[in-house]
Amino acid sequence: MYKEHFGFRELPFSITPDPRYLFLSEQHREALAHLLYGIKSDGGFVLLTGEVGTGKTTVCRCLLEQIPDKTDIAFILNPKMTSEELLAAVCDELRISYPEGNSSIKAFVDRINEYLLNAHARGRKTVLIIEEAQNLAPDVLEQIRLLTNLETNHRKLLQIVMVGQPELKAMLSRPDMLQRSQRITARYHIGPLSKGEVGRYVNHRWAVAGATRKVFPDSTFDRLYRLSKGIPRMINVICDRALLGAYVQGNVMVDDRTLVTAAREVLDHASWMKQPAMRVRWILTGILLIGFIATLWVIVNNHKTPIRGSVTVAANEEASGNEKRDTLRWPEGQTVDQSINRAVGALFRQWGVPYQPAKDVNACQQALARELRCLKGPGSLKDLSRLNKPAVLRFFDEKGRAYYGTLTAFDERTATVIIADETRRVGVDEIKKRWYGDYTLLWKHPQWYISAVKPGYRGPEVEWIDRQLSRIEGISPQPGKGVPYDGELVNRMKSFQIAEGLIPDGIVGPHTFIQIGNATGENGPVLMKKSEGR
Repeated sequence: MYKEHFGFRELPFSITPDPRYLFLSEQHREALAHLLYGIKSDGGFVLLTGEVGTGKTTVCRCLLEQIPDKTDIAFILNPKMTSEELLAAVCDELRISYPEGNSSIKAFVDRINEYLLNAHARGRKTVLIIEEAQNLAPDVLEQIRLLTNLETNHRKLLQIVMVGQPELKAMLSRPDMLQRSQRITARYHIGPLSKGEVGRYVNHRWAVAGATRKVFPDSTFDRLYRLSKGIPRMINVICDRALLGAYVQGNVMVDDRTLVTAAREVLDHASWMKQPAMRVRWILTGILLIGFIATLWVIVNNHKTPIRGSVTVAANEEASGNEKRDTLRWPEGQTVDQSINRAVGALFRQWGVPYQPAKDVNACQQALARELRCLKGPGSLKDLSRLNKPAVLRFFDEKGRAYYGTLTAFDERTATVIIADETRRVGVDEIKKRWYGDYTLLWKHPQWYISAVKPGYRGPEVEWIDRQLSRIEGISPQPGKGVPYDGELVNRMKSFQIAEGLIPDGIVGPHTFIQIGNATGENGPVLMKKSEGR
């Protein structure tokens, strides 16, 4: 209903899990890395838990898009069933035939074991993913554990990923569950988003939905965090209703009043007020408010004139201790296109290459002619510090207008940004206030590079990877032309990826190439010198 009004291509706050909308907070990034690591290990359980609506299912969907080749997946969405029913569901997912009407657990297990042995002989791996695993009955959970006993002399034949609410974590902590718990090779618990992440989450979703103007002002994010408790699903529900409310009112932005009204419509605020903790909070707030008013009355009646002077002195002393910094103000007289072109031009200058705006050749095509490639994505300042490359960022002013600048350097407190060819030294908090994660950077690729190098690949790329890793590790490269990218070399790459904060999937893509270049000192301009740390 409100898509056209706000300029969305699609609804930005649908509660249907969609990997395109996955906001990779630090928690979600770590959760995905743990799942990938667990899946690629040799058998056992992988455990992912989190409160309702924290993004477990979306992480799983993202995981499915990154599953290694030669991997078969059985996905159980509702495990509230008997052992026989669950085994039948596993057979159905893996297309394993079994006699109609079979109710013998042994018959199911024999068929599954035969399938797993054949898959192993063909070099394939089998993964069973169970959602809502807190609903598993103890006897069914024991049957699942027994499935992990299916193994060869070298590895287990079935990898099991259990996804569930905190009750699952508590259940596996019981003494009678010790055998199951000891089989867990990787585990991660997803919590709510932090206050700072809520704003980035909201703006990430509407940017993916195609919006070009800011819809939620900065002033709404603290309140949204309090209303939603940082739970992504609740954020989606509240924001969806708030957008509908703004549309009905004919507004192009959501204000605090509309947000609170939306929350009242979708949440049971009356039940909140009945909670003991909430009652205590309101009582304490009332007491503090009365105390504040009484104190203020005493101060006003006993210290009428001197108080103003003392406040002024304190403010001046505080201001004198602060370094004067620029702001990320809108470049007056600039159109959005001019802002983009100047920001891209500044980025190209960081690499020492020319840039000429043209309608028929975009910036990334021009970069390709210089053996450079574009890397775009949503991310955080922590992500950019890890990549350590100058980047074009999209900012928004108080009116929701987009403009662009080039981040060329930053440390813990300050950053250097070029806006409309003017270099500004700003506080990092200023960037966090104006930037919601969209970035574009350049990186230098090897001459032979066409696409990501995956395990099993053969070619000159494998020798290059070995040389670079050996250089980083301080060892001699392994000779051998035509060897595939697998085994020990893939494990070395995964170790490097873990050390650099990347997803340890062994795939050598843009992020990994950039980190290799950073580690060897052969990758162009940087945001911060190595001595500054990351």
